[in-house]
Amino acid sequence: MPTPDDTSSDSKASESKGSARVDPKLLEILVCPLTKGPLRYDAERSELVSERANLAYPIRDGIPIMLIDEARSLDKGAV
Repeated sequence: MPTPDDTSSDSKASESKGSARVDPKLLEILVCPLTKGPLRYDAERSELVSERANLAYPIRDGIPIMLIDEARSLDKGAV
């Protein structure tokens, strides 16, 4: 018989398999470290996108990695 602890660990395990959710309040205050401009949250790719810098910052285990060296360059020609 599952205990409440068992069900919470199952939800944590399933959350870590996919992209973990990011706190919406955190998203409101984060800016691009390069341009200091706004970021767009891309939940499907689990990244924060800076259109001005043409960079996408990864989110790993619910934590945005706001390092320019870790950012992915956006290809303008990609659909």
